[in-house]
Amino acid sequence: MIKRGTAILLLLTAALLAFRYIRALDLTELTAQVSAWGELGMVLFVGLYAVATVLFLPGSLLTLAGGALFGPWLGGLLSVLGATIGAGVSFLIARHLAREWVERRASGMIARLLAGVEAEGWLFVAFVRLVPLFPFNLLNYGCGLTHIRFDHYMVTSLLCMAPGGVAYAWLGHAGREAATGSTDAVRAGLWALGLLAVVLILPRWIKKIRKEAI
Repeated sequence: MIKRGTAILLLLTAALLAFRYIRALDLTELTAQVSAWGELGMVLFVGLYAVATVLFLPGSLLTLAGGALFGPWLGGLLSVLGATIGAGVSFLIARHLAREWVERRASGMIARLLAGVEAEGWLFVAFVRLVPLFPFNLLNYGCGLTHIRFDHYMVTSLLCMAPGGVAYAWLGHAGREAATGSTDAVRAGLWALGLLAVVLILPRWIKKIRKEAI
């Protein structure tokens, strides 16, 4: 259970880290380059995010950058799309190309994943996406060893990763507004903190609903 004081501390820490990260970027130059690329810049960002997911690189910084460069809603959408594509590629690699390697790497969680998916199907995948019981990148590969259908896995992942993706994109956008001295920085910051609060509380609600259902 996350106490109110702890949740506030986590939110403020996340906001501070986002501000420092965005401030370190050359926003003027990056924005100009992305604007010049147009739709190609969006495609490249999604591709970069997908590759980072497959290679076990942290996606949170990319989501922050997406929010700063493309705005909170578009940046969140592009980030979730890239993460979903990367998750799908990881899933297919585990299922068809590197099963033994994934089993060795994720040996501690395979039994739980198999049992959960066998019992609940896509609902279990939705649960572990919303409640971070397993490392995100390792979960992508681990799910490839289960019996879940690929289309069910992709749709569930897309929908359940959306809340966190949008929240972090808003945080990146708020960091950009603060770093550039925009008058909308306060409003963007409130949006970011509000959405992050929902993301922090959501796992608690999901656990309670799932416990009552069982």
